[in-house]
Amino acid sequence: MDSVGASSPKEFPLGLDASLEEEYSSQSSLLQDFTSIPTIDKAWTFTSDGGSQGMFSMSQPNLLANKKRRYILPCHISKESTNAVSFQWAAFPIEMSNVSMMIPSPSGSKLLVVRNPENDSPTKFEIWGPSLVEKEFYVPASAHGSVYSDGWFEGISWNSDETLIAYVAEEPAPSKPTFTTFGYKKDNSTDKECGSWKGQGDWEEEWGETYAGKRQPALFIIDVNSGVVRPVEGIGKSLSVGQVVWAPSREGLEQYLVFVGWPSDNRKLGIKYCYNRPCALYAVKAPFSKVEVHQSGTNAANDVSPIKLTQSISSAFFPRFSPDGKLLIFLSARSSVDSWAHSATDSLHKIDWSFSGKPTPDVTIVDVVPIVMCPEDGCFPGLYCFSVLSRPWLSDGYTMILSSIWGSTQVIISVNVISGNISRISPGDSSFSWNMLALDGDNIIAVCSSPVDVPAIKYGSLARKASVETSWSWLDISSPISRCSEKVTSLLSSRQFSIMRIPVRDISENLTKGASKPYEAIFVSSKTQSCNVCDPLIVVLHGGPHSVSLSSFSKSLAFLSSLGYSLLIVNYRGSLGFGEEAVQSLPGKIGSQDVNDVLAAIDHVIEKGLADPSKISVLGGSHGGFLTTHLIGQAPDKFAAAVARNPVCNLALMVGTSDIPDWCYAETFGEEGKTNFTEATSSEHLDAFYRKSPILHVSKVRTPTLFLLGAKDLRVPMSTGLQYARALKEKGGVEVKVIMFPEDTHALDRPQSDFESFLNIGVWFKKYCK
Repeated sequence: MDSVGASSPKEFPLGLDASLEEEYSSQSSLLQDFTSIPTIDKAWTFTSDGGSQGMFSMSQPNLLANKKRRYILPCHISKESTNAVSFQWAAFPIEMSNVSMMIPSPSGSKLLVVRNPENDSPTKFEIWGPSLVEKEFYVPASAHGSVYSDGWFEGISWNSDETLIAYVAEEPAPSKPTFTTFGYKKDNSTDKECGSWKGQGDWEEEWGETYAGKRQPALFIIDVNSGVVRPVEGIGKSLSVGQVVWAPSREGLEQYLVFVGWPSDNRKLGIKYCYNRPCALYAVKAPFSKVEVHQSGTNAANDVSPIKLTQSISSAFFPRFSPDGKLLIFLSARSSVDSWAHSATDSLHKIDWSFSGKPTPDVTIVDVVPIVMCPEDGCFPGLYCFSVLSRPWLSDGYTMILSSIWGSTQVIISVNVISGNISRISPGDSSFSWNMLALDGDNIIAVCSSPVDVPAIKYGSLARKASVETSWSWLDISSPISRCSEKVTSLLSSRQFSIMRIPVRDISENLTKGASKPYEAIFVSSKTQSCNVCDPLIVVLHGGPHSVSLSSFSKSLAFLSSLGYSLLIVNYRGSLGFGEEAVQSLPGKIGSQDVNDVLAAIDHVIEKGLADPSKISVLGGSHGGFLTTHLIGQAPDKFAAAVARNPVCNLALMVGTSDIPDWCYAETFGEEGKTNFTEATSSEHLDAFYRKSPILHVSKVRTPTLFLLGAKDLRVPMSTGLQYARALKEKGGVEVKVIMFPEDTHALDRPQSDFESFLNIGVWFKKYCK
């Protein structure tokens, strides 16, 4: 007989028991500590009396609101001597609610703040002065949509006298047909009317992953004094534009804008992370110019067609003018465009801009930094730049400062654009990653971090020697930005990392020299190892495949490491940062060369006594998920657990559903992929895709596997991971768990999704690996 008042059995969330619920609770508390660490996104400096003013833009996940909280933290910079600098920070940061972009004017006396609209509301432009908002303008949706702030099409540029701003925004949406109960209504209005509805109209292709709703980036200019907005005329619908900058102004000559244009005559293939899309630099006359006003009614004023400046090269982006206005410098991903690898080694080029009159399409393009095919050990491996400061110049006018990839690290380099000489100016003996934030005169403000060190601000000072050579001294800057909880500090202080070189197995005669050289892996472990017992090992695999895992701080990986795991973060051949021959060795060999490189790296740490072969798990996303699911199929006894985030599991399914079907061809067929590509995939090609895919080996899998899938992923649609997970469940004998995020795209980077992902990853590995 039941006793009076006896409680009913406790109910737990689906799939959890009491011990797992306790694990969720414990790990979520620690993950929260890591999640709350702020990220430094950008920085600017402004000259002032007694030193400089700095402004740091930061972000922090707001889990409850499921978006990033963005704020700025000002400081005063006092350089007391070559070896001493002081940052006086504001007492508190200032939140920038609903701010899409902040762009200081060239003099630093004004700040443009852009607030993009929600739904059909107008875009808001604010011009801030030193102490107040001086002007604000509302641009209706009929003029243009959201201003692009994505870092790729994004481009906002003040002219030299700070009266005009050029920018890239979404072209106004075309009108759609109106219907009523009587049928189609003529003379359509954009206004919403009672008793009618808007039809869909013609479908227009978008730019793929993360660009849902974005059809056509176009160029506009706003007059800072009047708020009048004008589109830049002459650019056809076949060009999507971005990265606009003002060309140097010259007395009595027309004012030009230089921008990047991506043609899209047939199809807009996905562009996010894809540097293999052909693009060129163009020059076009700017509206509002004084010369335009004087010449109105003449043929010159009506000649508005853009001039293609880079006819002889397949890729040109990130245009920057030298301080004297005589050189136009730009990066190129021509190796990526020509080979179809989605990312590869960059090159740097220049165009003489010291002509009089208008620019011409037959300008000579001069190499500054060529593509490096096979670097010598320890030497410059080539350019791998994903952003460039708007003003990246030292005071000499010809030295450019860039952040680039060098093996498994990010470094800061200087490039002499006259001689082409390159110097590594972040410390050469540092295994940390260094990223430049801003220039303060001839000084560099950078952020430095490692897998076990939270980001810290560094200040680099240029010290000229008697000889031509220069040297840099780096000072530590005390900053509230780099503070974290005592618990996190204590856990990270017990961890260490190193960068390992992994010899290539089975070197054959047909391998290039660059493909035969050792690749790298970042190994994170405890500083103490008791009784020769190794911590469980998580093998971490980046996507791409032509990407790279850097020796920088990752909150999610630091969280996993702090749970008591060693990490083996493998930069298999095909990764960036090791020369072009290494990059190009992988296309056509995915599923074999990259898989073998990962297995060789695992065996390397086992042989060194750094890993227990019975406690190895694997984690990867995108192409890293491709490798994860390949590994558990090709080496079914190797792994205790696996996690795949939006994995490429079946190329034959992905090729017909992805925003980048060309990627499937390039990575499956190598050099032949470009000529084989078609939207009407043949049965022979489908068979080749299937045989390269992890699903070929699904019947051999015995590893418990967690799948994390974004329902709005256009890059690797959810169907490919779901098909693989269902196939595992169908065969039985394997623990399978699927978590689907309804509103997420490929990156799974919305704050709540990222948090839930890594909490489940931590609990999953604890269940099977400890």
